[in-house]
Amino acid sequence: MEARILVLGLMLVLMGCETVPPKPVDAAQTGSGSPPRAAALGGQEEQFTPEFQAMRTAIDPKHTPKITAPEAVKRGEWFDVTINVGAGAKHPSLSEHFVRYIALYKDSTEIARVYLHPVYSYPKVTFTIALDEGGMLRAVEEPTHSAAWEASQKISVMLK
Repeated sequence: MEARILVLGLMLVLMGCETVPPKPVDAAQTGSGSPPRAAALGGQEEQFTPEFQAMRTAIDPKHTPKITAPEAVKRGEWFDVTINVGAGAKHPSLSEHFVRYIALYKDSTEIARVYLHPVYSYPKVTFTIALDEGGMLRAVEEPTHSAAWEASQKISVMLK
């Protein structure tokens, strides 16, 4: 049992997950004025520019997700939500440029997510869901060459 815990702890460390809260480190101990976390990452956080980090909501023919769903549904009844990446054109599905995942949210709660394989997966998914209350359906997709893209659609839920 102890060996399994040790192996699991080692795997978490190798994957970059912290198994215990980090101890506060004085900047003088790290030898730099940067925070200890930045020193541990080796400056990788600087590779992600603000354009890459920010969620994109502008319309782009190849990247904006298109949501196909009813405007109103009955409470608790199943219905389909289809998300197609590329509101005006097809997004490529190449080994060097593809859609990593497509996720569906209801307001800020993630309902479902599908990870796509390069080359073999077309960036279109259909989720079958049921809702108890209305709100905003949000589709989020993340391609390999930019930040995630988002689109939303209001949905109303009627009593049965």
